[in-house]
Amino acid sequence: MDQAQQLRIIKANRQTRPLARVITVTSGKGGVGKSNTAINLAIQFKKMGKRVIILDADFGLANIEIMFGAVPKFNLCDLIYQGKNIKEIITWGPMDVGFISGGSGIAGMANLGRDYLGYIIQNLAELDALADIIIVDTGAGIAEAVLEFLVASGEILLVTTPEPTSITDSYSLLKALYRHPRFNEATTKVKMIANRVEKEESGQMLYNKLNAVVSRYLKIPMTFLGSVPQDIQLSRAVMQQVPVSMQHPEAKSSRAYEEIAGKLLGREETEKQPKRGMAAFFSHMINGR
Repeated sequence: MDQAQQLRIIKANRQTRPLARVITVTSGKGGVGKSNTAINLAIQFKKMGKRVIILDADFGLANIEIMFGAVPKFNLCDLIYQGKNIKEIITWGPMDVGFISGGSGIAGMANLGRDYLGYIIQNLAELDALADIIIVDTGAGIAEAVLEFLVASGEILLVTTPEPTSITDSYSLLKALYRHPRFNEATTKVKMIANRVEKEESGQMLYNKLNAVVSRYLKIPMTFLGSVPQDIQLSRAVMQQVPVSMQHPEAKSSRAYEEIAGKLLGREETEKQPKRGMAAFFSHMINGR
């Protein structure tokens, strides 16, 4: 399937249904709470009346399903190779937040024939009718698979902690993104979340430190979304495989996720955040390979 055919599919999709907002959550290193952030933002969006689906695009791990306490019956590979439709591969978790396990299916899309790619993209486009917001939870670090998701995204949430290695790895990730031949800074918004901070001021200082270096050497515009504090109730919720936003809605971390989700929905209106939808998202990835 050539680019013109893909564009016709995307155009037809836009004419027949609204487009979902695609938000990609990433981090420079593992263990900083990226997947936990994705899940709790999804819960908060759901509380605010939005339909949400998470695409677990971390090929090596299954953090989303573990934290949801649910094992998916099918994943993206079953859509691609076993003829399952998009609704069959969605697992519905707490509060009817859906999630799709990517597995190795996304990487395998590059090897599919043209006609079959059209079928896959049309199926993925149906997610726009099922969700208002689609959260893509990438792997951590600067692997090529992670960068492919980021350059296809118009909206990136970068989760960083005060640990020196997290700050360094966040900068390395942004540097790799900046140097990617298909990165477009004009159409990409990077928004940082400071996780596991002692107080709000610490998160602002963390952002200021990272942003100073990024602005000087990379020229990537980055905004600060807010901080999520260290919280024992969040740790307990993770151990119990229940999102803290459900288990302890009044916890410090839950309120922080609620505030960040509110900012994201508010900025959608004020910034006129463009919605690409899933057909455009995956077509962008495939065309670059």
